[in-house]
Amino acid sequence: MRTLHRLGAVVMPLALAVACNSEAGPSAAERKPTAVATPAYGDTRIEASIGNVSSLIPNITSDSASHEVGDFMYNGLVTVGKDLNVIGELAKSWAFSKDCLTLDFTLHDNVKWHDGKPFTADDVVFTWETTMNPKTPSPYKSDFQDVDKVEARGRNEVRVTYKRPYAKALLSWAVPMLPRHLLDSWMRDGKIKEAPQNWTAPVGTGPYKFKEMKSGEKVVVVANPDYYKGRPHIARIVYRIIPSQATIFLEVKAQGVDLTSLTALQYKRQTEYPAFEKAYNKYRLPGTGYTYFGMNLKDPRFADRRVRRAFAHAINKQELLDGVVLGLGREATGPFRPGTWADNPNVKPIPFDPKRAQALLAEAGWKEKNGDGLLVKDGVPFTFELLTNQGNDERKKVAEIIQARLREIGVGVEIRILEWAALLKEHIKKRHFQAIILGWGTGLDPDQYVVWHSSQMGPDELNHISYTNPEADALLEAGRSSCVQAERTRYYHRLHQVLADDQPLVFLYWRDVLPVVSSRIYGIDPGPAGIKWNFTDWFVPKALQKYTAN
Repeated sequence: MRTLHRLGAVVMPLALAVACNSEAGPSAAERKPTAVATPAYGDTRIEASIGNVSSLIPNITSDSASHEVGDFMYNGLVTVGKDLNVIGELAKSWAFSKDCLTLDFTLHDNVKWHDGKPFTADDVVFTWETTMNPKTPSPYKSDFQDVDKVEARGRNEVRVTYKRPYAKALLSWAVPMLPRHLLDSWMRDGKIKEAPQNWTAPVGTGPYKFKEMKSGEKVVVVANPDYYKGRPHIARIVYRIIPSQATIFLEVKAQGVDLTSLTALQYKRQTEYPAFEKAYNKYRLPGTGYTYFGMNLKDPRFADRRVRRAFAHAINKQELLDGVVLGLGREATGPFRPGTWADNPNVKPIPFDPKRAQALLAEAGWKEKNGDGLLVKDGVPFTFELLTNQGNDERKKVAEIIQARLREIGVGVEIRILEWAALLKEHIKKRHFQAIILGWGTGLDPDQYVVWHSSQMGPDELNHISYTNPEADALLEAGRSSCVQAERTRYYHRLHQVLADDQPLVFLYWRDVLPVVSSRIYGIDPGPAGIKWNFTDWFVPKALQKYTAN
């Protein structure tokens, strides 16, 4: 759990407090006690994901699959530990000046890139230069926009000087470090996406080295014998792309996958039999991401707040929780993880109230209905296309329930299911959509500037719904520029209320995380940071190894 995707932007990455939840860890019935076993080297871990990998340089993408693969190969200067505390990774120590404007890092001196070249302070400078280069399509520029300069002060010393205090200063350096000696010319020419590093020859400092990638099929990495913390025990990881949750589950039942996430239905009703319980350990952890119904606010219909709030009243969130995730989650009122200090407990859910929804639509001019029962304004019926990604049965069910509920108030919805990469590239990035069912992950810090600020609406930026609100902008700016948590709490509590009132998207629910891991894999230590925070410590005892890695 080390990338920007989880720690930074929204994500974000991404409040050193975990959501309060009575089921914050796996119950005794869900996790078998781990017997004492001797760590051993060898074997292969097979992981499955429905999302395709869009880049092998995680700094220039925001999709979860690319960041999960990036975790194997790259390191940041810092990361997070089991209890969501910030700990050193490539940096062995750091210190802030009293005014919070200078941050000094001391790096480990025994770190090598996968090609054997030494990792130095100059690579830290280069990573910052690459991120901020106007030609680099990075969605994480805002994490460094308050940096005045980054200096290498010798081989293992780095000084970062800020223009103003920045709350996420330390955490932003969880960004994966990039090698100057391989990427400098590509960066300066604005062709970093075309670099071999991005497709065929990624080189990091991380615990695993790249072996091969077959787009849309798999990425294979092998243990790095020169890793500065010591060679990982598991010799090889195969990250399989299987664009269907149902197909992944068939692979799990056949014991062809060692690690994946279960749907609520699979978790509660399809894995309660002795053979499965012997082969796998299940975990239930508080979710760090929420599912949402988003609208393109460039569309005049959705630019009207009354329409958005009408939709929020028309959608029965309890119906979604009960029918889609079988109670394994909680209703969302905004983008801050429930129970954390940024979450405003005084923000109330928008109640399910179809009559209020119809009244709001009437106020917005949607009063008459045609022969099909659809609301009409200026002779045009209220219909729109709702997109979501292929292979995610949960989101498909959410879309179908929303479709039915909106039809009851006179709004027609056509659902379209798209392959993940096509959805991102052709629709989200190009803003060619009317409405979407997707999700945001939240990070260790509650700063969500990149998602909500009006300056972040470019094609490679994350405010893809095109939300604009001057008060929200001011609160986002204030929240990230204060070093005092009490001040930040006030800013984010107010932002929570602003977003709840505005409903720039309809916040649906926080889903519990339901990972499942082969019982032959030992060393898993669940905590607030999830289960993968210590994946380099996992091992398979010799007697249980089933693959020959090569």
